[in-house]
Amino acid sequence: MQVTFEHLGTIEYKKAWDYQESLLGENLDIKKRNRERELGQRNDAMEATHSHFLLCEHEPVFTLGKSGAMENLLVNNEYLKEKGISFFKTNRGGDITFHGWGQIVGYPILDLELIKPDIVVYMRNLEEIIILTLAEYGIEAERSKGETGVWLDAELPHRARKICAMGVRTSRWITMHGFALNVNTDLSYFNLIVPCGIQHKQVTSMEKELGKKISVEEVEDKIKKHFQQVFGVELK
Repeated sequence: MQVTFEHLGTIEYKKAWDYQESLLGENLDIKKRNRERELGQRNDAMEATHSHFLLCEHEPVFTLGKSGAMENLLVNNEYLKEKGISFFKTNRGGDITFHGWGQIVGYPILDLELIKPDIVVYMRNLEEIIILTLAEYGIEAERSKGETGVWLDAELPHRARKICAMGVRTSRWITMHGFALNVNTDLSYFNLIVPCGIQHKQVTSMEKELGKKISVEEVEDKIKKHFQQVFGVELK
């Protein structure tokens, strides 16, 4: 299975969200037409859906998932405006998180019916991509029981720290939204929220763990490699 790769560069959150919605919509339209063909309402050929993998970086923005709580944003609108931070309520799962410079954001638009139609397996696969990527830098990352994302020292109450947040949406097995890996991210922004709505746990970055700046481009290449490996697809 081939997946179209696009690097969107630094892009406003809303523009990336709208682009994801357009790709999702195109695939939903294809599935609708195929269903009409199955029901004998159309007699033209079946169409294949189109999968995509988008990587980008966002200007500073807080995003709140559909199950999130506004009280996890610890500052008011005036403060956000003063600091040039955007805020959006989204249709993904999860609570509140931050996106900004030095962070790799990945948006897979995949037809899980062509891979495995199981959202739990899909989330574990996303986590595996990041775990394998971090391992190449000597960072031992893992999952945290009952929580999504990728963590360090997940089972140690006073040391557990999140390095990659995740939140997705699916419609008719087409995915959107995705993950945010902190590479050289300014972690001070996370002091303005309760990250992912989880109290008393820290956030970290590759830079903080390794004590040096990391090449974002190099990390992206490793993510792409492991994306192909884990999902068994080819990026084009």
